[in-house]
Amino acid sequence: MSESLKGKVAVLTGAASGFSKATAELFAKQDQCNLVLIDLNEAGLAETAKNCEAFGSKVIYFKGDVTKAETFDAALKACMDNFGKVDYLINYAGGAVKIAPIEEMTDEMNRKIIDLNLTSTIMSCRAFTPQFKAQGFGKIVNVSSVCDRRSWPGWSVYSAAKAAVNAFTKCLYTELRPHGICVTLLVPGGSNTNFQSAEGVSKFEWDESFAVRPEHFADMVYQACALTKGGCVSEMLVFGLAQDISGF
Repeated sequence: MSESLKGKVAVLTGAASGFSKATAELFAKQDQCNLVLIDLNEAGLAETAKNCEAFGSKVIYFKGDVTKAETFDAALKACMDNFGKVDYLINYAGGAVKIAPIEEMTDEMNRKIIDLNLTSTIMSCRAFTPQFKAQGFGKIVNVSSVCDRRSWPGWSVYSAAKAAVNAFTKCLYTELRPHGICVTLLVPGGSNTNFQSAEGVSKFEWDESFAVRPEHFADMVYQACALTKGGCVSEMLVFGLAQDISGF
């Protein structure tokens, strides 16, 4: 069973491009869901907001650094000031930053990767949980990676951060379930989005007709959010047929 997202309020990080952009635009196109969008890329963020508004959604958007706690405080305030509630928190923001042998990874770079992928997710959930508890409802989607299931050389620090997102999300599910709050882990396979802007990451060479694309993630997240009360998708693995994920 599913329900319309019309009248609901969704917060999406990383909304200037890729998976998050596609999800925001689908939420708007399908149901004119109210949106609070965050990204550091102001130009891309403005484009996403414009597209969503064209579908009829009310959109609040602002430049924000997800490695800073104040970004999530501002997002929560935007929800409450403009809509009086929040239904969905979708933590897409993250990235590899740099892929290289471990001896080439500085402490500064390692902290940057962990903060962008793990610490940001923890801070986001911490900021919104009191409001979700007060409401007695809400859905959180945290984004891990196929890298928390499959090992590739050079991806060790990023994989460690995403594996931690996995563990954090599963524990949070057990913590928030009694309060009527659903927590979902989304595990994406490789996709040719702006992810390749990370140092040391090249374009995946495969048949794109067999690859997973942003619209696939958007569709799955939409369906998870549209489940009626009591239903919760605890984990979604969305991999492209083009990617070999077998092995260690």
